[in-house]
Formats: sequence, structure tokens, C-alpha cells
Amino acid sequence: MTARIEDKGDRIVVWNGNAHKRGALSPELYACIGQAMELAKEPRIRAVILTSEGDFFCAGGDLNILIARREMDKDQRRGKIEELHNLIRAIRSSAVPVIAAVEGGAAGAGLSFAMACDLIVAATGAKFTAAYVKAGLVPDGGLTASLARALPRQLAMEMCLLAAPVTVDRMAEFGVVNVITDKGKAFDEAMNLADRLAEGPRDAQAAIRGLVAQAYDVTEAAQLDAEGDAMAHATGADEAAEGIAAFLDKRKPNYGG
Repeated sequence: MTARIEDKGDRIVVWNGNAHKRGALSPELYACIGQAMELAKEPRIRAVILTSEGDFFCAGGDLNILIARREMDKDQRRGKIEELHNLIRAIRSSAVPVIAAVEGGAAGAGLSFAMACDLIVAATGAKFTAAYVKAGLVPDGGLTASLARALPRQLAMEMCLLAAPVTVDRMAEFGVVNVITDKGKAFDEAMNLADRLAEGPRDAQAAIRGLVAQAYDVTEAAQLDAEGDAMAHATGADEAAEGIAAFLDKRKPNYGG
């Protein structure tokens, strides 16, 4: 089994089990991520975690599969790439926060998946590599957009043009990695983050995700309007009533998670 889903009631865990190929992409992984994004729409779900059963998060595309695509025409190849891109879009527009728990490292499209997530937990020694150029390929999965938003231009170029691996410590310095853990503990820390999210206001979290996601692509004036609409809605919602009351009563809020 190259991938599986674990439903933990208030969160969904996607396990990349293709360990003998360092977590290379597989049709099963695509299917599991797609299923997880659908399940995330259910009100009971508060987070999705992407992780691996082996010692490497995801090495990206299986080169043997990519070789076979040479026999396809361009439209067919583009269709296969759109399967990946649709998953990236689904993660970006997820109803709940998505957490990447990275052991070993993430390369190629594996890095694209990690960078599409809202939070990244990574173990000591993990490395992040845009490895495409080594195989005469170019980044996909929205990676150039993610890197450009998160890193200085020169470092993004270094990663993409030279396939230079970047350490977890350096990624953390730029705020790309939220938490560095001991080896073998990335999933545990991701679960801790999911616990914290589960205690929070689900609708407000969803609104915040949407606001932050669009902020990179719109003007400040448009973002002010979007924040105004979102805040006007939030102020009249039950979550705000509970949150404000709890703050004034000096107690922990109960959002029903």
C-alpha cells in the first residue's frame, strides 16, 4: 500500500507509504489527498495532516512514470500535470488548516505539497530540495509561486537552478518551517498543532485561511474590503459570542471542537 488515510474523528491523516521509493508520488497518494480534502469539508474535521511512513516525506515524481509520459502528446502530459495541480488547489482552498509533518526531507513535487500546506513541522536534519533541474525538468505544483512568496529571489533561484538543498534550520529562519523537532517526532508535533486547532473556532479559522491566501494576489484596498466583510460576519457569529464571553469571564472558550 503506497498511501492510506487515517480518520481520527476531528482530523484526517494522510500517510504516504511509498517508503522504498522515498515517498515518491503515486496514484494512491493522489487519491488519498483528494479524499482527505473532501472529508475536510465535514464540520467535525478541524485539520488535515500530510506525513509519511518512511524516513522521507516525499521525493516527488517517480522518474520511471515520467519517462513513460514522453510517449504522450503535450495535451495528455498537461492533463497529468493538472491532476497534481488540482490537488495543490484543493490544499490551498481546504476548509481546514493542512499541516505537513516532514521527516528526512521533501523534494520536487513533495516540496510543492509541503509548501502548499498552512503549517510545516520538520525533523532535525530534514532538507528541502527543488530537484527538477537535475532531471532536465522544471518545477510544477505551484512551487515557484510558493518559493517566491516565502524566500528571497536569489535563494529561490539557487534552489530551482542548482537544485541546492536547503536545511530545515535555514527554512525555519525564513519562517517557512514552523517547528523543528527531534528525528521521528514530526508527526507527534503535527498532532499537537492539530490539538490546538481543534480547540479553536472552526469558522473563524476558515475565514482567516481565506484572507491570508488571497492577500498575496490582491491590492491592499481589496484586502481591506475583504477583511471588513469577514469581520462584520464574525462579529455577529456564535463563535465570537462564545470567545468574547469566555475572555470576559476569564475562562477557556468552548467552540464545540
